[in-house]
Amino acid sequence: MRWLGHPAVKPVVFVLWLLPAAWLVGAAFNDRLGANPAEALIRSLGDWSLRALVLVLLVTPLRVWTGWPQLARLRRMLGLFVFFYASLHWLAYAWFDMGFVWQDIVADVPKRPFILVGTLAWLLLLALAATSFNRAIRWLGAARWKALHRAVYATAALAILHFFWMRAGKQDFAEVAVYATLLGGLLGWRLWRRFGRPRQGAPAASRVSAREKS
Repeated sequence: MRWLGHPAVKPVVFVLWLLPAAWLVGAAFNDRLGANPAEALIRSLGDWSLRALVLVLLVTPLRVWTGWPQLARLRRMLGLFVFFYASLHWLAYAWFDMGFVWQDIVADVPKRPFILVGTLAWLLLLALAATSFNRAIRWLGAARWKALHRAVYATAALAILHFFWMRAGKQDFAEVAVYATLLGGLLGWRLWRRFGRPRQGAPAASRVSAREKS
């Protein structure tokens, strides 16, 4: 897969991930979002946030399974697109639901659990986006930077909880189950790879220990 290392790949991926936002903005201005365009825009931006989150978490497993190290070049940009769509999602709520009246927003967030967990997920994404650059890595140090960026696990859990509570009123959990399965599987793979995978040499060490005991 040498083409993944081509200089044109990143600009092409960048443009492709801008297209959904461009289409939604165009559809909003041309009244193509249905009877409730504000709700359609808010939910569509939330859906694209989840899709980007699934994709960015898929990069490392795909790189490991396929042996395509060039995929790692796209991970930072895809992570920033998660933040981009989540920010648009939150701003659409602040604009269309609350009219950018910040006193009302501050009062509304803690009153509605799904808004609260969605805002917490966005704040975690803000921290990840703000520290996604090389200068931040040097400033924090590699170990602390990696520890901070494991907050992606909490972000994914909060995003699913946000989506679940949002759909609870209509008892519509089909899409929630799909995203929960995808994100749960990807996060489970990462946790198994970090904590559950047997270390090389462990079986041999166990055999030596058994022989010593006998």
